[in-house]
Amino acid sequence: MTDDHSHGGRDDHSHDHSRDDGDDHSHDHSHDDGDSHSHGGDSRGHAHSHDHDHSHDDGDGHHAHDLSTVGYAVVTVSTSRTLDDDPAGDAIETAVEDAGDEVVLRELVADDFDGVQGRVDSLVDRDDVDCVVTTGGTGVTPDDVTVEAVRGLFDAELPGFGELFRDLSREEIGTMVIATRATAGIVDGVPVFCLPGSENAARLGAREIITAEAGHLAGLARRD
Repeated sequence: MTDDHSHGGRDDHSHDHSRDDGDDHSHDHSHDDGDSHSHGGDSRGHAHSHDHDHSHDDGDGHHAHDLSTVGYAVVTVSTSRTLDDDPAGDAIETAVEDAGDEVVLRELVADDFDGVQGRVDSLVDRDDVDCVVTTGGTGVTPDDVTVEAVRGLFDAELPGFGELFRDLSREEIGTMVIATRATAGIVDGVPVFCLPGSENAARLGAREIITAEAGHLAGLARRD
């Protein structure tokens, strides 16, 4: 972890993801116009093809199926932000790159159940996407629909992600963590993580949990 992130960016974690996306109404629910602006094109010509060198092994085979590199799709759920004004998405991309992996595309999707669900469903079918991370729409206001939309796609839910994320967040925001509905699961062999829309929350989840485990989860989920 970089020194600006001693446990979730402790230096700057006066965590506005308190209210999660309930705070994301000063934050996350900065919703965009709904256009899926591709950040860097469709796939930028990168073909991970899900055929990675499953290299990292700890000697007992536990990590034998880990992906050596992970291709990420980052989806910001918002109706007022743009990709030029997306600090949460930027924080996730930085965490991914610092881990030696790659964001193959970034998109913006409006807070719409069908739109969010349809976009995530299409992204997991891409050959260059090994992991999908959404940011925004995980709070408790009526337009926070990300969790419901994405959960409907899960083949397997990963409750430990939300539990760990809230545990780490509690150190910074206390009991306000109950409004944070961050979740994760596996969709067609691809790990999908749903983070709040605040920059600090996105940084915490991406740096402390997602980039550490995505390659392992993806390798296991598509193991024959």
